[in-house]
Amino acid sequence: MVNLKKLSEEVYQNKVKHNFNTTNIEMEFCLAYGELGEAYIAYLKQKEDLGEELADVAIYLLEISHMLNVDLEKEILHKIDKNSKRVYKENSKGVLVKEEELKTEV
Repeated sequence: MVNLKKLSEEVYQNKVKHNFNTTNIEMEFCLAYGELGEAYIAYLKQKEDLGEELADVAIYLLEISHMLNVDLEKEILHKIDKNSKRVYKENSKGVLVKEEELKTEV
């Protein structure tokens, strides 16, 4: 299994090495959003570099998690486990929603 904490450190050190931003979190989120857009365009146009664009998105997430001191691997595993235990049901409009959201539906 890949060690995301180690990858996160490598990605961060590459930013430091090249004097890229390591402090402006807002900018990093914007850049990550831009990379996601590029990945979507690559998907729509069936470009061969789709995988590379998705890798760029993942790299930005690793950078941001390092900058914010978030253990991304731990959080991903936790979220996968949480999602696997959720129950989804159709609401009154036929849309799948989390079961607990049906209780708050108006």
